[in-house]
This record gives sequence, C-alpha cells and structure tokens, in this order.
Amino acid sequence: MKPAITLQFHPDWPHRDGKVIDSMAADGAYLSQFATGISNGGLTAFPGGDRWRWESRLFDGRYDEGEHVTRPVYGAWNRRADPYGGAIRFGSSYVLLRADAVERSTFCFPDSVFDPVDVGDQALLPHLCRMADESGFDDLDECVEAHVHGPVRFDADVDAVVLDPCFAGTDVERAAASLGCAVEFHPGFRASPETFDPAYRGPEVVELARSLGDVLTPSVIGDAARSGGHDPQRIKQVWHCLARFGRHT
Repeated sequence: MKPAITLQFHPDWPHRDGKVIDSMAADGAYLSQFATGISNGGLTAFPGGDRWRWESRLFDGRYDEGEHVTRPVYGAWNRRADPYGGAIRFGSSYVLLRADAVERSTFCFPDSVFDPVDVGDQALLPHLCRMADESGFDDLDECVEAHVHGPVRFDADVDAVVLDPCFAGTDVERAAASLGCAVEFHPGFRASPETFDPAYRGPEVVELARSLGDVLTPSVIGDAARSGGHDPQRIKQVWHCLARFGRHT
C-alpha cells in the first residue's frame, strides 16, 4: 500500500433509519458532516459553528454561502501507508481514494480544530509530515488532515472500501459491495477491555467497555452505538481505546 488519502468511518454506527454504510450506499457518495449531520469528531457543522468558522478561515470563505453537499470531506494523508488507514481515531474502516484525489485536496497539521497555520496543497505535504512525525502526539492524534474538494463518488473516485474483518459475511460487507468499488479488509481491531489503560480515556470508559463484553471488536461497539443505551461520547471513547490498544498486525 502506498501513501494515499483515506477517509475513516464507522460502517455500522447509526444514521437515518439504518447504518452509516446503508446511507453511503443510498447516496452513492461520501458526504461531509454538513450534509450528513454525523461525525466521529465534534458536531459543529452549522452556520456559525466551530467547523463552519474554521472552514471559512481555511478556505477563504469559498464555501460560506454554498450548498452543504459542495463542502469538502475530511480525511488524512496516510503517510505511513498504515493498513488501518491514516486516522483511526475516526473509524474502524476507511475509504481509500484514488491517487489523483491529492490534486484537488488541501492538507494541514495539526487537526483543523486547532486552527492550524500550516495549510496548503500537496506541495506542503513533506513539511506537514515532518511536523506530524516530530510532534510527539498520541497515535490517534498525529494524522496529517486532508480536505478533499469536489464530490467523492464511490464508483468514480474510490479504489476500495476497507473494512474490519469482523464485518466479513455480514450485512455491512453486502452493503459495501453495492457501492461500486472494491471491498477489502485490514488486519482487524480486537482486544479485551482488561488491556485498556484506565489513564487513557478514564476508568469509567474502561468500565463501560467491560460491560459490553469480554472481547471487543468494532461490531460490538457498533451494536452498543445503535442501542441508544449509552452516552455517544462515551462510546466514542471506548472506540478510542480499542483503536489504541487493539490493533492486530
């Protein structure tokens, strides 16, 4: 795998009346938070919200008055060719874009939530990658952020959707197979909550993780997310723990 732009997502988390992957199949395109109303980061994609404000600054106001579907989508420059994707904080699976997507993308480091100064096109990537490599940030926070401008259609702009192996043979894989691009699998996230460091996201998050099962995979966390019985922020933090401590390489 070569460095490329990846767009991370949770395929089986809730959206509309089903799962995220079902909405992706229905839309035929990967859409921004402004269009979907969901995110694995902060939910501030509305006029005057933090995401609206930083996009206005980063992109010189070019999207301020446009339709939500024209907004850029966020991903990462997978500079290390990580088989799990370039920004695992934001999902167990990812969309692998075709190489030419870099030509219509901008990049920054650190994450745009921090109002970065270093923002530019692909010419800036070597500098941004050095910054990320030298940052000392946690594994989940050291990604070089990518903003893909223009539509991202699965049948035209995507090399593959890469899923966790826990979704093999499930309705998630079947929905992914209808997108019009290849479906692949990475090595997988799997861990016992007993291996989670309570100092990482807090002992209460580890306790919630224990309540979900003796062994966690993305599908176990997805089931919990769809149940509606847990604080969504805490579920995200359980995912952070699995992403941090559950890689199988």
